[in-house]
Amino acid sequence: MREKDYPEPEVIGCCEFKIVEEPLENLDLKGPMLDCGAGAYAAFEGWVRDENEGKAVTSLEYEAYADLAVKEGARVVEEARERFNIIDARCYHRSGHLRLGQMAVWVGVAAAHRSDAFSACRFIIDEVKSRVPIWKKEHYETGDSGWLRSERETSSNL
Repeated sequence: MREKDYPEPEVIGCCEFKIVEEPLENLDLKGPMLDCGAGAYAAFEGWVRDENEGKAVTSLEYEAYADLAVKEGARVVEEARERFNIIDARCYHRSGHLRLGQMAVWVGVAAAHRSDAFSACRFIIDEVKSRVPIWKKEHYETGDSGWLRSERETSSNL
């Protein structure tokens, strides 16, 4: 599925959630968030690593139920805006095949003060990982691959 097939990002005021197929490293993520009222900026980048639970990982694949993912992701970002005193918040998540070291997810938050920027950034990534229907498949050095359970599925079975 190409990016043009994904729904338009949900933009609520200043805030945005988007699923993209192109590498996040190629995008100007921070630039659109610059604001003279912001005294703080916090960001999170999730990268593809080479190991998980003792298995050597060679790459990842992400799939999303795009319409629902964009709507739920936008809800998460809006909840952060309501809960914390922030100026802007954005979250971009990759789909498709990713190599080791590539960025899989990015969250950026601008706020007047660092405490709100850090707290909102943490809230967004935790809620996105828990609530947004995006699935991850790991490809292993052995040639095997496997879909991982979401954080929501894992925590509901504890």
